[in-house]
Amino acid sequence: MTGTKRFDPERVDFAAFAPKHFGWRLDRKVATVTLDRPERKNPLTFASYAELRDTFRALATADAVKAVVVTGAGGNFCSGGDVHEIIGPLVELQRAGDMGGLLAFTRMTGDLVTAMRACPQPIVAAIDGVCAGAGAILAMAADLRYGTARSKVAFLFARVGLAGADMGACNILPRIVGAGRAAELLYTGRAIDGTEAERWGFYNRLCAPEAVLAEAHALAAALADGPTFAHAMTKRCLHQEWSMGIDEAIEAEAQAQAICMQTRDFARAYAAFAAKERPVFEGD
Repeated sequence: MTGTKRFDPERVDFAAFAPKHFGWRLDRKVATVTLDRPERKNPLTFASYAELRDTFRALATADAVKAVVVTGAGGNFCSGGDVHEIIGPLVELQRAGDMGGLLAFTRMTGDLVTAMRACPQPIVAAIDGVCAGAGAILAMAADLRYGTARSKVAFLFARVGLAGADMGACNILPRIVGAGRAAELLYTGRAIDGTEAERWGFYNRLCAPEAVLAEAHALAAALADGPTFAHAMTKRCLHQEWSMGIDEAIEAEAQAQAICMQTRDFARAYAAFAAKERPVFEGD
């Protein structure tokens, strides 16, 4: 289940990339990942988990991709792990007492979140309809989330007899919505609509269903046109400083900012300011 061949990051041509288990489009500097099983509300399978993990790992060296949008086809984001293709086989492993197989699966799914948080590109999730279980985790692992009022976000694990501790949820979700709200979602598995998700801070913005993907793409394009080296540094610091004290964080940011001050984009911004022009960033 976890032996899917991994990409060689040095050899992936993302302009010609054609994944087997999800849609892919590269428009200028923005890549769009589309979970594309609309007849089942875009559930994940063993293979799609692995291919998504490998894609985000490979993006670490993808100079042509400056931002990523993740979305779902057919009016839904993602219904979570496929009941027949994932849950059923996992129950068989449980019956066989195969703890090693179960752990291999949970580590692989966690590796997808690790890859999303480690890739330097900002990730924008465009969410409509169902966003449940592992789908809610994918949304959570993005850097920014645009949703719709009609969408339903649910961390369903308790409702199938599992812990809310899945794919980093107990670490990441409280940092987005707060500890008390995260506890409620993870203990109860209840769904929240888009209005509540925005009020809680899970969504950065609510959009009309017909506009959510376009608005998420516009945000990603704006980020891709910005100082992308500096954006990557911001993402790294946001992630790494979770475990730091304030003194350590201030020193880490001093070092990070000094590195950014050596980029050509920093000089371009000053030259543009002096000329009363808008800077044109190139990411170097």
